Amino acid sequence: MTPGSTALGHVRDRVDRALQAFVGQQRGVLLAAGDDLRPVAESIAGLLAGGKRLRPAFCYWGWRGAGGPDCPEIINAAAALELLHAGALIHDDLMDASDTRRGQPSLHRQFEARHAGRGWHGSAEAFGMGVAILLGDLLICWTDEMFHASGLPGAALRRGRPVLDRMRTEVFAGQYLDLLGQAAGDETVAGALRVVEFKTAKYTIERPLHLGAALAGAGEGPAGPDGGPHARAALAGSGPAGGDGSLPGSGTNGGDSSLAGAYTAYGLPLGIAFQLRDDILGVFGDPAQTGKPAGDDVREGKRTVLLAIARRRATARQAQVIDRYLGDPLLDEAGTAEIREAITGTGAVAECERMISRHVSEAIAALEGAPMTGEAREALAELAVAATARDG
Repeated sequence: MTPGSTALGHVRDRVDRALQAFVGQQRGVLLAAGDDLRPVAESIAGLLAGGKRLRPAFCYWGWRGAGGPDCPEIINAAAALELLHAGALIHDDLMDASDTRRGQPSLHRQFEARHAGRGWHGSAEAFGMGVAILLGDLLICWTDEMFHASGLPGAALRRGRPVLDRMRTEVFAGQYLDLLGQAAGDETVAGALRVVEFKTAKYTIERPLHLGAALAGAGEGPAGPDGGPHARAALAGSGPAGGDGSLPGSGTNGGDSSLAGAYTAYGLPLGIAFQLRDDILGVFGDPAQTGKPAGDDVREGKRTVLLAIARRRATARQAQVIDRYLGDPLLDEAGTAEIREAITGTGAVAECERMISRHVSEAIAALEGAPMTGEAREALAELAVAATARDG
């Protein structure tokens, strides 16, 4: 992620403070049950201390693009998405048997080690898995709590709720398709891209943008600095919502149909580009930047777009190398170097780079003439570059 990204930095610091305040309150609730909950509170705080804050940023700029004013209430609502993401990461690490996350042991490994180090009864692995399930569920529950306590009026929250609900269902679908692809051995590019659409593109970019637009009430075009009539109505507790809280003609997408359509036309290709960059980093990335061991996607047997392209293009020798190491939990440095060489030799990395460039260009082009504020258009163009930067 580009460190100097103004559009991201404008949101990230305030999201960090909002999360710290919320988690600080929840820490008191947990510790009221006893000091045994202290490691739980500390693990949650440690996990939430990291992260790019992309989903809150896209939610915030979705709001601003719809004419919403800069205010603490939208920061609080957007920050709730980081709780959802943290819960999903805990479950994802558990399903993938990942040892690390953000440069530290994954949550299930932390509590597995805690059990083993104290010589407790039963299986340390089962204990770690059980705690991870509980922690992931807790953070997902806290998403609703922080969202509804954001300070936005009830009418705005009712408009946003269907989008948030759909976002959670879609990321479940993506997670399931990911598990299914690994179990069934789906090596097709089409199968990998279907996982990307639901697990990443919709969840990371499209739906957060739609959520921001829905919360703002999405005016009939770009608004001025004061937020425009619909955004002001959103903060005042009224706005053009239907009986289910959605906007007329918007379904669960959020915002008026033209703005929601522009956000989709921008968000889906950018989400694909973002995941393609992550695919490359998952094999070739620097652990100091990614927070994950080198070659972790290979070790976990991930059926990524990168690996699907490599497998499709591979010579017999290259395919042999890929098949030997894909899904090998004991993959070492030498094996990582060998499979990197094989993947690069197929031309898959170069093809993914071309796909990233093409999808980023498509996303930025979708902003031209879209019915959003000029400030948001510039911010989203900047975020498109920042989200797909080579430095991870």
